[in-house]
Amino acid sequence: MNYLKIFLVISGILVWTSCTKLDEELQGELRDDQIGSSGGSAEALLRGAYNSMRSPYQSNDQVFALSEMSTDELIAPTRGGDWDDNGVWRVIHSHQWDGDNIHIRDAFNNLGGVIYTATNMLQFSPSAQQAAEARFLRAFAMFSVLDLFDQVPYRDPGEPVTQPSRVRSGLEALDYIIAEVNEVMPNLPDVATAHNNITKANKDAARVLLMKCYLNKGVIANRAAPTFDNADLSKVVTLADEIISSGRYTFSDNYFDNFSPRNGSLSKENIFTAENQGGVDAGGLNAIWHTVMHYNQNPPGWNGWTTLSDFYNKFEASDLRRGAAYPTGTGGPPNPGNRVNVGFLIGQQYNLTNDEPLQDRTGAPLVFTPEVSSIETGANLEVTGIRVVKYCPDYVNDGNGKVDNDFVYYRYPDVLLMKAEAQLRMGNAGGALTLVNQVRAARNASTLGAVTLDQLLDERGREFYWESSRRLDLIRFGKFLQPWHEKPTDDPRYLLFPIPNQQLAVNPNLKKNPGY
Repeated sequence: MNYLKIFLVISGILVWTSCTKLDEELQGELRDDQIGSSGGSAEALLRGAYNSMRSPYQSNDQVFALSEMSTDELIAPTRGGDWDDNGVWRVIHSHQWDGDNIHIRDAFNNLGGVIYTATNMLQFSPSAQQAAEARFLRAFAMFSVLDLFDQVPYRDPGEPVTQPSRVRSGLEALDYIIAEVNEVMPNLPDVATAHNNITKANKDAARVLLMKCYLNKGVIANRAAPTFDNADLSKVVTLADEIISSGRYTFSDNYFDNFSPRNGSLSKENIFTAENQGGVDAGGLNAIWHTVMHYNQNPPGWNGWTTLSDFYNKFEASDLRRGAAYPTGTGGPPNPGNRVNVGFLIGQQYNLTNDEPLQDRTGAPLVFTPEVSSIETGANLEVTGIRVVKYCPDYVNDGNGKVDNDFVYYRYPDVLLMKAEAQLRMGNAGGALTLVNQVRAARNASTLGAVTLDQLLDERGREFYWESSRRLDLIRFGKFLQPWHEKPTDDPRYLLFPIPNQQLAVNPNLKKNPGY
């Protein structure tokens, strides 16, 4: 293989739907010592495909923002001169976006980069497992594009990038994803009880993706009025049982172990993650906690995003998911007051080194309040809103940006709650209740005597807050268009994001989504 071919494969990410340029740094770069024989090159290109997932999934401003800020879980208030950014955040929360929104554009483009990189790696003599991993990553990203935009551009390996990519939409795209995952699953690595291989595409990750495909099949067919076929729901249950019966997963000792800098060794729940190596090689995950924390907290943040009080109030006081004083680890502040430092941060905040009460930049007490508005003015603009820290900060590596927390794509409780939902929709309320209470018991929440769809949606919110699942859950349960804080009942067109105008201009195979 020569250097020109390597260059073409990498640069092709930038033109997956056209010859336009991405505004994100390419994170699948190769060093000279990684380019050798065809097998070595395939492995290096596969690493590039994994790394290309960092920008759309680990950053705070793409899949996360579209999947969470468009819901009742997340708001990005303008704080005086901070966080206005010409209103691009406000329109996501209030459902007033259009095809020129930079974060919608970047999510579409960079998810496409994953699809392109994984596809073109297949040209370079991969092994059966390497090819299976690449095709799974492609299917994974395709599902995200399908969920958010309903139109999935694609090319075959080696297809000229000078031609506009073709497009699959709706159920055609979903059927393709299902067929791909089923076809590659036998060649994906297994996960052992030691939880090896969870940073790779693996058989259990494939099962979870298939569960999501079958559970959301009626959503893809009609987002405004989803229906659920028992044959699809039965497949969700069967796939869940394959994972549950394996005995490979259980609940972690501490809920936040799943998101800590040591989650690669501590988590008993994680099924598929992106490996980050502290101080060495990572995807910028720390932006997710910097986005919410105040300038004077440890680690210091950018004083921005918050959750809404209505969502916070869904948690019982005893629920371990609501917040904890999580061990900060060697090199972290000692937290002598045992203050809550992960989960939902509300009320007076403290210096985690000496336990002194913190102040905002005006000298007033740093007391996070439940009240928050899209536009904040006045003396309290630095304290409004309950802050959410889902990933325990890596205090040692926060400064260099290469934090050790592995990014979580799939966890075991999702298997349990998807199975519960499928059972409930098929009329097996008793089976669903057992699974929901199993999750609640692990989180020290009270036992439910019965479970409804609304309660199941709330449970998914409590379990998976800020894990980029809320938007699709709300759509599937018919709640996404309902009003919430500073968002009225709105138009069904917002069940999909618009295809970015930049892409419509250069690819005639892409069409405007309805209503845009």
